[in-house]
Amino acid sequence: MAQRSRIEWTESTWNPVTGCTKISAGCLNCYAERMAKRLCAMGNDNYRNEFAVTLHPHVLEKPLTWKHPQSIFVNSMSDLFHEDVPLDFIQQVFDVMRRASWHRFQVLTKRSERLLDLNHVLNWPDNVWMGVTVENANCVHRIEHLRNTNAHVKFLSLEPLLGPLDGLNLCQIDWVIAGGESGPGARLMEPDWVRGIRDQCIKSDVPFFFKQWGGINKKKNGRTLDRRTWSQMPERRRELDVQFRASAG
Repeated sequence: MAQRSRIEWTESTWNPVTGCTKISAGCLNCYAERMAKRLCAMGNDNYRNEFAVTLHPHVLEKPLTWKHPQSIFVNSMSDLFHEDVPLDFIQQVFDVMRRASWHRFQVLTKRSERLLDLNHVLNWPDNVWMGVTVENANCVHRIEHLRNTNAHVKFLSLEPLLGPLDGLNLCQIDWVIAGGESGPGARLMEPDWVRGIRDQCIKSDVPFFFKQWGGINKKKNGRTLDRRTWSQMPERRRELDVQFRASAG
């Protein structure tokens, strides 16, 4: 349930929950759904329900056994704030993240309404980075929900980027990731959409990370924007890195 990740902005994944349901345009060609079906066909017991929401209490404390500090993407195969994930299980996930203080955990959701609703009953450790997905202008409201949480580091994943996102309010946003869709049926991303986001980040002094152009052959298309690779990270990460190294001994 945990493995090294090929996702450019993280290092490992941890999936105490698997499965999800589609709620917006970005979900159309969900990579996690394709992978879950493949893993089920291969006999992986954790995906016996394919892409139905499934809790995995047996992997909850796995990060506590990983001694090397690392960035961990939480629920790359699900959404922690899905309505079928009970509050007490979400709180158990947060408790593990708090106790595994030498790691940094990156949580990403499209269900920003529930994120905000539960904000007051969650214990937000410094090492939890909270993000929302915003794939087009119809989803910009998720940023305001995120901004009103008590997360110490807040980030946006503008992937798959399906349209221009002009006039973003990046106040209290620590990091912006952008990228195109990849895999079967990938929808094209216009270069000017990415440039517009990059320019807003520069203007607002927000670190910008361009993940990929996407497409059927994402490796061939690469991740260079205007002859540069954009891999900026939140400045606050440097402060946390000092803490992580100290706690790791």
